[in-house]
Amino acid sequence: MNSKITLFVFTLFITGFCFAQTPNSEVGGGEFIFNPEKSPCITLEERSNIIETLQLSIEDLRLQNRLSFSEAQRGSHPLFIWPLKKADGSAYNEIYGISGYVDHNTGFPNQLTDFNCGTRTYDNNSGYNHQGVDMFTWPFGWKMMDNDKVEIIAAAPGQIIAKNDGEFDRSCNFNNNIWNAIYVQHNDGSIAWYGHMKNGSTSSKNVGDMVAQGEYLGVVGSSGNSTGPHLHFEVYTDNTYSQLVDPYAGNCNNMNPDSWWESQRAYNNPGINAVLTHTADPIFPTCPTTEITNESNQFNINQTIHFAVYLKDQVTGTSVNLRLIKPDNTDLYNWDFELTDDYYASWWRWIFTLDIQGEWKWEATYEGETVTHSFNVGDPLSVEENDFSQTSVYPNPFNDVINISSTKNIIKANVIDILGKTVVSLQQISEGIKSIDLSSLSNGMYFLILQSDSLEKKTIKLIKD
Repeated sequence: MNSKITLFVFTLFITGFCFAQTPNSEVGGGEFIFNPEKSPCITLEERSNIIETLQLSIEDLRLQNRLSFSEAQRGSHPLFIWPLKKADGSAYNEIYGISGYVDHNTGFPNQLTDFNCGTRTYDNNSGYNHQGVDMFTWPFGWKMMDNDKVEIIAAAPGQIIAKNDGEFDRSCNFNNNIWNAIYVQHNDGSIAWYGHMKNGSTSSKNVGDMVAQGEYLGVVGSSGNSTGPHLHFEVYTDNTYSQLVDPYAGNCNNMNPDSWWESQRAYNNPGINAVLTHTADPIFPTCPTTEITNESNQFNINQTIHFAVYLKDQVTGTSVNLRLIKPDNTDLYNWDFELTDDYYASWWRWIFTLDIQGEWKWEATYEGETVTHSFNVGDPLSVEENDFSQTSVYPNPFNDVINISSTKNIIKANVIDILGKTVVSLQQISEGIKSIDLSSLSNGMYFLILQSDSLEKKTIKLIKD
């Protein structure tokens, strides 16, 4: 009898535990498709005009004895680094997805072969075959463009042989538009095209100037023939433009025998672009309207909170582990979300209300990568804190930068405005936070919440004037 009672109690405990660990919330979201119309990045006419411009520019540099490339001193082909970079202050873990590789099948339409013998590329009825790599910004490409959060950098060192700026950068169609772009020739004579840049963002350097590998070239935009912010990266072996280069090595790449990447990224490269909290589902309006992201890191007790994860290269048969972590670092929920489709980009959302005050964490783990997002429930000043008796911030009031003096190692800092919204969030575990640039903030009162590596917290009132 006692054993039956014990078994019954144990069963109730296990049932209750499992219920506490698995949320009862319907999932929202789904696939995000970039360039669903498969619009070509460059028309045949525009490509011809670009080539003519580049050839004239190179000849002009040669006549001025300013051309860096020399046939007699031709080097080996470059090895590219990734041409996109997160700008400082980006809140997202990753900022891109791949919508199309080079098409190796010259037939059309819908006769597609990428370097990996797949069909992750496109063509159209007019005979256009995609001749570059399209890297679209994700999530919230328009918002990131508006705030200059995704930079285009030189994949290899070289000389700027041409550049174009001043063109409309919120294109949404195929109207023979001209793009903003920079063209760089390398020491083997090869030439890289960086297209669709944001208007006014191109490097201040001039034609004939040299750029180092990793140097800023511009901001990802949607100029030219485009349906949203992305980089079109196209490479040729020389100034005749008769031989296209696909920088990816693969069984179906017959253009070049080896990879042109320093470290070639996987054909399908699953990852987490962002883990975010929202007051409502994000809205993705039609091009070119900026997304309404409804992002927030500050919520009231029992307020409805939308928890979302944004993925690239979602793979069928994999799963995302999701955790909602209470202020005491125990799990409220911990579950696996099964992925049943292959998507180049996707987002998934769950809705909860929380009745415990303090700093929470929303965490996702996918394909070995973990991203953690912190947010606050309740009064941001009510989080239990231990006094840092020897911690101070100066100057206060401040204009641009505040300095932090403490005997503790400050690993996290959040700046909260008077409405309870987190406007700055920093984390630096190894070296600690010694100063914070707040030049972007408007004048007014803020609250700075500091956390040490021993989890002590302190709130300091700041005044910007």
